[in-house]
Amino acid sequence: MENCKPIGNPMAPGTKIGTDPSGKAVDVRTYRGMIGSLMYLTSSRPDIMFSTCLCARYQANRKESHMSVVKRIFRYLKGTTDLGLWYPKDTIFELTAYSDADHAGCMLDMKSTSGYIHFLGDKLVTWALKKQLCVSTSTAEAEYVAAASCYSQVLWMRTQLRDFGYHYNSIPIYCDSKSAIAISANPVQHTKTKHIDVRYHFIKDNVEKGTIELYFVKTEYQLADLFTKPLDEKRFTFLVSRLGMLNLKT
Repeated sequence: MENCKPIGNPMAPGTKIGTDPSGKAVDVRTYRGMIGSLMYLTSSRPDIMFSTCLCARYQANRKESHMSVVKRIFRYLKGTTDLGLWYPKDTIFELTAYSDADHAGCMLDMKSTSGYIHFLGDKLVTWALKKQLCVSTSTAEAEYVAAASCYSQVLWMRTQLRDFGYHYNSIPIYCDSKSAIAISANPVQHTKTKHIDVRYHFIKDNVEKGTIELYFVKTEYQLADLFTKPLDEKRFTFLVSRLGMLNLKT
């Protein structure tokens, strides 16, 4: 791939990856080796997190169609070798988070994908995406489950930072679903939310206690959108820059 043609985003918008039962199988060692290298790189390159994790789901039954998607990630990396996270000093140190979900985005089992990121000031410190354990019956439920997972990480970070003398309350979590925010603020479990797993409802208690606050953010400014779906090059580049990733040689 050293002589490949660079490309502007790791995955084309609208890309759907399935099992491809009629496709030609590829060498397992080659595919898993490429995925392993990319997974290692995601510790410093959040921009390839979604595409890499999506391709990693098919390691047991990898086909040529999956390999072509993996090669596109390497083509993107070829043109962005100098891109990295930048952590400026002497900036604010407030804890904020963004949470997003792609409803029924997995073609294997129709489960949704949660994506969330956390900032200390304007410095990106954690990022993650995970396929949800349950099948969400609506977009609001998927967003609500993603917000609960996001808050679990916020709670851990809040506890750790307290040991260093930083005390946080009313921690903002930005979500682009007004319905999910309404569920978290509603003290009554009505029939439309009783089916949601009880372990995710702990976020309601912390909203009532004032530990966190859920805020609505327009989808165009939802930074966690980068971790839930393929995006066009313009939007992808915008979100990458908002994460604090810069060309470190300029």
